[in-house]
Amino acid sequence: MKPRSVRTCRTHCPTRAASRDRDDDIRLAPPLVLGSVCAYNYNYPTKGTRVIDPTVASNLERVSTATLCSQLRRRGITGTFLTGLRPLRPDVRLLGEARTLRYTAHRADVFDEIGGGMNAQKRVIDTIEPGEVLVIEARGQLAAGTIGDILALRVQQRGGTGVITDGASRDTPTLARMTLPLYVGGAHGAVLGERHVPMDSDLPITCAGVLVMPGDVIVGDAEGAVVVPRALAAEVAADAVEQELQETFIAERVGEGASVAGLYPLGPEWRPRYEHWKEDHS
Repeated sequence: MKPRSVRTCRTHCPTRAASRDRDDDIRLAPPLVLGSVCAYNYNYPTKGTRVIDPTVASNLERVSTATLCSQLRRRGITGTFLTGLRPLRPDVRLLGEARTLRYTAHRADVFDEIGGGMNAQKRVIDTIEPGEVLVIEARGQLAAGTIGDILALRVQQRGGTGVITDGASRDTPTLARMTLPLYVGGAHGAVLGERHVPMDSDLPITCAGVLVMPGDVIVGDAEGAVVVPRALAAEVAADAVEQELQETFIAERVGEGASVAGLYPLGPEWRPRYEHWKEDHS
């Protein structure tokens, strides 16, 4: 039997880390060698292809995260909403593709080896590409910060479109004044080295209880953020626009006093009237 092929995720092996760094001037790797591999043979989008189609992006920017959750559930995909995270800028929407970063629990000897200097956190932030959202797995640990104002500014300056962490943020009042949308689990003044080791990046992570694959589409609004599998983004976005059109029609009829029976969800007796209404509102 042929052995199952695996794809190696970015770890702190100097050879692998150097070969996959995105900028030619970033070639630093810590001395600790870790040998983890990812058994799931996912296709990580390559540089230059990670741009969301403009039509898909337009549709995603029009619809709520609640509607996207509904559409994903219809496809059998649940547990995609990043529960418990709050937006620091609820007035600014988030849209982009996931660039993942994993923090492990703190251990002094490991942090001494790989936690300082140009560590995994700084390397991934310094190679963020336009349209990417930095998504951090911090195990829900809120007793130390996971990102502060200077590194968030670096994400923004490189064209990143947001930051999501299930840990805490530092410099939170300053972050809340930035135009970059951030979704965080809490706020804390302590540096990450009190509770975390920035371990590796560009691999599947769990953030706020949700599996996030590199390249997944992340959408955020005032309610929160949701993960949309990249391969489903176009059809989910289009169907979400249609769902919200139907719900606008339904809300108007309910506001006029109509019963929800046969109306919500839209039933066959209301369908002709909806189609006529839709022609006038498209």
